[in-house]
Amino acid sequence: MCLFCKIAQHEIKANIVLEDEHAVAFRDINAAAPTHVLVIPKKHIVSLSEATEADQALLGRLLLMARAVAEKLDLLNAGYRTVVNNGTDAGQSVFHLHIHVLAGRKLTWPPG
Repeated sequence: MCLFCKIAQHEIKANIVLEDEHAVAFRDINAAAPTHVLVIPKKHIVSLSEATEADQALLGRLLLMARAVAEKLDLLNAGYRTVVNNGTDAGQSVFHLHIHVLAGRKLTWPPG
């Protein structure tokens, strides 16, 4: 079982921001911004490239949870960024699909 699966199953402690039956959002321990939350599905999906048509509703739920995190943390007006890294060259280091929610400072473009 991967690290994020263990967090989703509460086998490893995390600073959880939101959770429902399909997903969990928790603060990243290696924060890249003042606010850095990861939204993960409880179902193990390696990456966005591994998602299938059967995961369509779950992928939508993840984006809506990212928005709910932004609302809960009062980020809607100031703005926030969502990021999905797909594969090693894109910066994915944990191979369990996750959405980064970043905020709390001016984010530049292009990233990385």
